[in-house]
Amino acid sequence: MSEMLYSRQAVRECLRARRRKIHRLLIREGVEDAPILREIRTLAEAQRIRISVGAARQALPPEAQGVALEVGEYPYANLDDCFALAQARGERPFLLILDGVQDPHNMGNLVRTAEAAGVHGVVIGARRSASVTPAVVNASAGATEHMLIAQVVNLARAVEAIKARDVWVVALHSEAQQTLYELDLRGGLAFVIGSESEGVSRLLREKADVVARLPMRGRVGSLNAAAAGAAALYEAVRQQSQAALKSAR
Repeated sequence: MSEMLYSRQAVRECLRARRRKIHRLLIREGVEDAPILREIRTLAEAQRIRISVGAARQALPPEAQGVALEVGEYPYANLDDCFALAQARGERPFLLILDGVQDPHNMGNLVRTAEAAGVHGVVIGARRSASVTPAVVNASAGATEHMLIAQVVNLARAVEAIKARDVWVVALHSEAQQTLYELDLRGGLAFVIGSESEGVSRLLREKADVVARLPMRGRVGSLNAAAAGAAALYEAVRQQSQAALKSAR
């Protein structure tokens, strides 16, 4: 089974990551001289991928930006892969758990932020959640191709398995009593981000070690999933970076 990835960033990152089976690269005639297209073509040639130029003129939609990549299915990881990556980097596990996030743009933005923040793996449910579709890849600017994403049958059991590895699980919920800034986020850590409409489910809030909220000073009562996840991830990065600086002195 194959699918098409569109947009220059998504195509380039897929080629750079080398995690998927790639069938062919399609380039619309007349756009080959753009710097990023030259880079894409060089990457494809180095991997001996079949390149079609010009024939894709009618097949590519406007959002493709003149390029597309025919690829195999997304290669999901598992929890063990995520912990192995943390160990290989000599870091404490840093995970992101998405509970029912269904909007492809929110999921893509969350994965992009997670990859930038150094998260070792994103965990999603097999049901009631967006999977890694071309729309998600595009929204993530190709970050999905570098990120380990584990798709699990039961998120509650996955949380239990993560906690058993000495990882502190923090669920974000707008009605929590304490704020995220009151927590020590310097150890092994997993954030749970909920869906756009319902937030983190009651079951996962109960499974988490702690439930916290972002402080809201304006009149809007909450942030969307992507914005909330970004704020939480980078608060953890800030705390961990400060701890590393202090220990280096």
